[in-house]
Amino acid sequence: MQLSERIERITESPTLAVMVEAERYKARGLDVVDFGPGEPDFPTPDHIKRAAIRALEQNFTKYTPAGGIAPLRQAVCDWHSAQLGTAYQPSECVISVGGKHAIFNTVNVLVNSGDEVVIPVPCWVSFPDIVKYAGGKPVFVPTHEHDGFCLYARAVEAAFTPKTRMVIVNSPSNPTGAVLPAEEFARIVELCRRRGVWLLTDECYSHFLYGGQRPFSAASLPGVKETVIVCGSLSKTFAMTGWRLGFALAPEPIAKAMVKLQSQSTSNPTSIAQHAGLEAVRGPMDSVVNMLAEYERRRERVLAGLRQIAGLTCNAPAGAFYAFPNVAACSTHDRECLAASNGRLDTAVVARRLLEAAHVAVVPGEGFGAPGYLRLSYATSMERIEEGLRRLAEFFSPD
Repeated sequence: MQLSERIERITESPTLAVMVEAERYKARGLDVVDFGPGEPDFPTPDHIKRAAIRALEQNFTKYTPAGGIAPLRQAVCDWHSAQLGTAYQPSECVISVGGKHAIFNTVNVLVNSGDEVVIPVPCWVSFPDIVKYAGGKPVFVPTHEHDGFCLYARAVEAAFTPKTRMVIVNSPSNPTGAVLPAEEFARIVELCRRRGVWLLTDECYSHFLYGGQRPFSAASLPGVKETVIVCGSLSKTFAMTGWRLGFALAPEPIAKAMVKLQSQSTSNPTSIAQHAGLEAVRGPMDSVVNMLAEYERRRERVLAGLRQIAGLTCNAPAGAFYAFPNVAACSTHDRECLAASNGRLDTAVVARRLLEAAHVAVVPGEGFGAPGYLRLSYATSMERIEEGLRRLAEFFSPD
């Protein structure tokens, strides 16, 4: 059977593949410590759930405009203005089926065959494949553990060619937790503005910042609205991953193009989810404060536990809820890992063997463009974190 060339350009999401494999083990009755999922382990706040129930009771179960209901588009603009200091109108807002969908729409309405898209690595697994699906070419700019995986404007500029169409920045970052300093972000925005290149800023983890940092949007900088496209999500901020609700903020012609694409693909996001989202962005932010405090507590425990493993190094994430340890120089008694190591551990093999032998689910760094690393989500209970750390310490021991 011959499939289309465009679908053959891409692979299945590695993070979703880990989730499926972990579920297979759980279905067999095995006790899996799951550090894989990139989603809050907190329930959706009650006031948001009640809004969905009201929407059902009031029969808001019909089609809506493809780009989302007008009250939600206005509310997202108002919320983004209040939280991140921007100035968008509803005509510049598109409600999408999750943040990933907003990114997919953005890339597919702007990137032509052969266009280059600059992506810092390590990067979220879907960025390169979305670019490839659109016919573009990912151009990777390495960031480094020794300086906190910071992306620098000079490195972005060095990657530019006449074919550069877009730069994608994800801050706070999945998988590293790196947060781009506002002044460096401003330099990258100015570079893109000067060179006529789009900047897509993925703000999925915008409100998960440690050490008292404030959420920041590149779109809040003066005079940049014709350069910057914001892709955001309600999934993480409001613990609404399964509701599938995201948004894009963009110049009106780009927003209209996204609606056109959406009208021929998904049509509108679920009507009930939109009414829940309306309550989320209009309501209190207490749940975010509570989640962040718990994530900070877990982060400290995960870092302390990981750093006790000989040979392992791990930066403290400044945002999001992932640890991204470098385990390439670790030791292990696992024979399959040793056979594939060639002196340094192969993290694709390590991740597979951790699930098979230790029943710990992690995502290998290869999927993020970072061999030698593992991504661990600490969006799980402290009890599971303790058990997972115990199993990891046992696995990464020489005897």
